[in-house]
Amino acid sequence: MKRVSLYAAVCLAPIICIFLSLCMGRYPLGLSDVMNALGNVPLWTDNSSFGINHTIIWEIRLPRAILGAMVGACLAVSGVAFQGLFRNPLVSSGILGVSSGAGFGAALAILLFNTVAAAYPFALVFGMLAVVCSYLIGRLYRTTSAIMLVLGGVIVSSVFAALLSFVKYVADPYEQLPAIVFWLMGSLASARYSDILIAGIPMSIGVIGLLAIRWQINVLSMGDREAQALGIHTSLSKGIVIFCATLATAGAVCVSGVIGWIGLVIPHIGRMLIGNDNRILIPVSLSLGACFLILVDILSRIITGAEIPLGILTALVGGPFFVYLLKKTKGGDW
Repeated sequence: MKRVSLYAAVCLAPIICIFLSLCMGRYPLGLSDVMNALGNVPLWTDNSSFGINHTIIWEIRLPRAILGAMVGACLAVSGVAFQGLFRNPLVSSGILGVSSGAGFGAALAILLFNTVAAAYPFALVFGMLAVVCSYLIGRLYRTTSAIMLVLGGVIVSSVFAALLSFVKYVADPYEQLPAIVFWLMGSLASARYSDILIAGIPMSIGVIGLLAIRWQINVLSMGDREAQALGIHTSLSKGIVIFCATLATAGAVCVSGVIGWIGLVIPHIGRMLIGNDNRILIPVSLSLGACFLILVDILSRIITGAEIPLGILTALVGGPFFVYLLKKTKGGDW
């Protein structure tokens, strides 16, 4: 009965947060206004006959809320996977350099094409490229040990961070540089249904892959020798986990910018609620990550007249909360 209630809460929580996001903002809408707008689906009726409420719900807030849920879910699930794979509670979804690579790719696209639209494919490609480089560095000694992969991620992150600084140095300080800086701080302000369709492909593949092999992450977290003794092909399994987590993270980062702390804090909240079993922890973290980013996005829209970048709020919320987690758990059960 408890497990049924848990899975019901996991499914309902993001839906409730999405509905809350539709109601709240600089232009508040009542419950009846939202229900009336949702009842008039644009595909079925003439879109020109509806007022401003319909436009706000269907063209601005709904795609933003859905994309926020997808991005938060992907970052949280990737964080769980990497923490289990590397057996390190301080690992996040960007440990192998995907965020640094995506940031450089987006900045390079803005520099070359002078438009943020070109940042999506560049961020996705360079995010994946960064992780491939990290994995190749980790294979220098013909092994995929956790420490070598982490060291590879540190090296690649440093290189792409330097390249990003160079791009910002040569960018136009009046047009290109502000666009690069704003993208790096993270935002869902430009969310569209096309973003959901395009970025949803790599994000869905990555999350579904991690859900399918989440039991293997339990075995890998026991160590290579134990995993091999239980019949797991450790190199292949590690490669699949890294590929799926990277695909999910790169797809999220390419449409939202660099948003930190979600892949670090949300897995720990999940462990406090249901324990370390990745078979349950990954679905729960998926729901918690989606809810967290939607709520942070709501705060970014209502705190001040100007929208606050999401990366700032996640750091301001995630940092103190992580200190609370350290005090609460004292590192136990990690």
